[in-house]
Amino acid sequence: MTNGIWANAGGQPILILPEGTLRTKGRDAQRNNITAAIAVAEAVRTTLGPKGMDKMLVDSIGDVVITNDGATILEEMQIEHPAAKMMVEVAKTQDKEVGDGTTTAVVLAGELLKKAGDLLEQEIHPTVITKGYLLAKDRAIEALNKIAKDTDISDEKTLKNIANTAMTGKAAEKASQHLAEIAVTSVKRVAEKKDSGLDIDTDNIKMEKKQGGSINDTTLIQACQKR
Repeated sequence: MTNGIWANAGGQPILILPEGTLRTKGRDAQRNNITAAIAVAEAVRTTLGPKGMDKMLVDSIGDVVITNDGATILEEMQIEHPAAKMMVEVAKTQDKEVGDGTTTAVVLAGELLKKAGDLLEQEIHPTVITKGYLLAKDRAIEALNKIAKDTDISDEKTLKNIANTAMTGKAAEKASQHLAEIAVTSVKRVAEKKDSGLDIDTDNIKMEKKQGGSINDTTLIQACQKR
C-alpha cells in the first residue's frame, strides 16, 4: 500500500516515493488497511444510539464544530490513509442517497472488516470472504423486504414518524415535532405524480438560515409561482 509514481528505466519499473513513505504489501498491507478503516469506525461509534455523545472537532485554525453526525465528523477529520478515506466515501454515499444512517453504515463496515480480518488470519482467501458477504447481503435484503411496510404520501402520521426518527440524537431533536411537520409538508408540495410513481426533487426546497431566532421559529414559506 503506497502513494507514489511509477517510472520506467530500461524496461525495469521504478517506484518513486515521497520522503518518509512506508511501503507495505501482502498480509501486512491487508492488516494495515483493515486497522485504519476500523479506527475510523471507532471514531464515530460512540455517537450512535440513545446514549450517543457529541464530538467536539477543532480544526487547524481553531474553528470548533460540535456534532454527532457521522458524515460531518468524517468530513472534518483530516484523513490521509487510502483505506480510511474509503470509509469516508461510505458515509458520503449514504448521506447522499438516504440522508441518514451515516454512522450506522460506517460502524457496520468497520465490523465487517474486523470479521474479515479474523477470517484472513485463518488463511481463508479474500475471494471466499467476499463471496460470503455477497450471499449475506442477499439474505439481509430478503429479510428486510419481508418486514418492510409500504406507505403512501397521504399517510402523514407515518411520514412524520420517519422524519422524527431521522432527527433523533441531533441538535434538531428538541424541535423535532415542529420540524417534522414542516419537512413532510414541504416534500408533499414539491411531489409530482408521474406514470412511474412520485417524483420528488429536493432541489425545489430551499433552506435559509437567519441568526437571532430559535429553532422553534422555523417556518415554511410557499414561494410564488411564475405565470
